[in-house]
Amino acid sequence: MKKSNAQNNVAVTASVVTGLSVAERGLGFLYRISLSRLIGAEGLGLYQVALSLFSLFLTIGTGGIPITVSRMISKSKAENRPMDERSAVSAGIFLSLLLTLPVCLLLIPFGDKLGFLFTDDRAFGVFRILLIGLCFSSLYAVFRGSFWGNKQFLLPSVLEIAEESVMVIVGVLLLQNVSSAATGAEKAAWAVVISYLFSFTASFLCFLFKGGKFSKPKNLLKPLFNATMPITSVRASNSLVNSAVAVLLPVMLVRAGLESGEAITLFGIVSGMVMPVLFIPSTVIGSLSLVLVPELSEDFYRKNYDRLKKNIERGLSFSFLLACILIPFFFALGKDLGMLAFSNEKAGEIIAVSAPILLPMSLTMITTSMLNSMGFEKQTFLFYFIGAAAMLLCILLLPSVCGIYAYVIGLGASFILTAVCNLIFLWKKCSFLQKRAGQVRVHRITCPLFFILPISLFGKIADVVFSMFAGELLALFLSALVTAALTLALYLATGLLNVETLKKNFPFRTRRAKKS
Repeated sequence: MKKSNAQNNVAVTASVVTGLSVAERGLGFLYRISLSRLIGAEGLGLYQVALSLFSLFLTIGTGGIPITVSRMISKSKAENRPMDERSAVSAGIFLSLLLTLPVCLLLIPFGDKLGFLFTDDRAFGVFRILLIGLCFSSLYAVFRGSFWGNKQFLLPSVLEIAEESVMVIVGVLLLQNVSSAATGAEKAAWAVVISYLFSFTASFLCFLFKGGKFSKPKNLLKPLFNATMPITSVRASNSLVNSAVAVLLPVMLVRAGLESGEAITLFGIVSGMVMPVLFIPSTVIGSLSLVLVPELSEDFYRKNYDRLKKNIERGLSFSFLLACILIPFFFALGKDLGMLAFSNEKAGEIIAVSAPILLPMSLTMITTSMLNSMGFEKQTFLFYFIGAAAMLLCILLLPSVCGIYAYVIGLGASFILTAVCNLIFLWKKCSFLQKRAGQVRVHRITCPLFFILPISLFGKIADVVFSMFAGELLALFLSALVTAALTLALYLATGLLNVETLKKNFPFRTRRAKKS
């Protein structure tokens, strides 16, 4: 009975966390729609260019600190060393400030010389405003990691959606009747800063209210730094690649024959409109990783390989099926979604073309989180670097051939290479995964892949038919409804989905009942 109650509690927690994450991503998506209408594609492009470089400094200041603090707390609990838990939080705070405060003190007043990094000088003013929130966000990340380590998943999820809500409310209020694209981008940056200040204040008060305490960070500072650097390197490399894309892609588009304003506008479309839509599945994958990582880490250190194997298999299966189910919707309805949400036909075209990226993207996200939770950060850094190199190569060579789609091709190549490397390493390094591997039925892999094309064509035909006699919104809704019905029927008929399978393979139901 205790075990059943514990499993139910974890399943409910995971469901609520996923729901909050979906709500947060949905709120952010609606805000992107508002931004695209309030400041236009050009203003959105300036905002995204500045945000890309800011994300690099934010990643350096946070990077792997939250997940490493979380893992250290899990390890301290497994080894019954409560003082290490306090030291981990203190070490995280010290390291975050060490990596972010000097940046703010130097670049806010004396950062004019960085203007050469931006294709458009107006983006530098936006970047300088964002820097004000750097320390606030990095400190909030440490407290978030402490909540994860104590398996308090609901609290940071609530804080995240509260932060997003503050940004949306402040942003919409500030962006009324903006006079220019640059002014709109700057006001959007101020909304980000205010939301960071809110999340830091709220998380610090919650940390104290939950009985959180600090201790001397000396003993864990070096281990934290050593464990954090590989993860931070991966994420900083990701931010660096994004910054490089923000700089190089407009330049390469200009060299391909576009005007500077056109290049910035196209970058605004792909980064501010298309990418938020494509990364919608990452909300669910992120929630899965959030709850799964502490469990994997604890099982790995306790050498509980049977449960570790089940969680890995279920996490991979969940991510694979989710991507295969969603790809047809993006392919068939992406064009209408882009027009309806952003009033931009180009955005819809790119969304539809980019749909296949969802599969390698989902597998990359979940496998990277799994390997990091088991201490293989250096390997994930190497694999990410391989994928990033392919992406930058596409950005440099393909714009003259396929224009803005060079970014889509580069993103797909990056995810494919990283996912393949992660999966091969996971299979070879974790020998316990190879036990009873033959029990995995082939149809659970081949059927979802086989279904993608017919469901996509069915959805496309349904969209054309409904568009003949219904408005955009109703046609989109009806097309999505009948496509979902066909998807459900095929997956139920082949046994890929049923109530019992979902219960058995839900990744969060394997936590043991020792604390119930």
